[in-house]
Amino acid sequence: MQLVKYNAGDVVKMRKPHPCGGYLWEIMRTGVDFRLKCLTCGRVLMLPRPKFEKSVRAVVKPGGGNLPG
Repeated sequence: MQLVKYNAGDVVKMRKPHPCGGYLWEIMRTGVDFRLKCLTCGRVLMLPRPKFEKSVRAVVKPGGGNLPG
């Protein structure tokens, strides 16, 4: 199993679409929980790390590393 490190600012593609139809999410915060922002509609939500890691298909665009906030 490959361990992937996720950073704030990364754009990830999820396995299932959001109800708005978007697959792309920006990671806003990492840790025990992930705060994600839908790039289609702007909705922000929190996911626990295990659920997030199961749902991610790929990192589309790496961000600028850990950003404060």
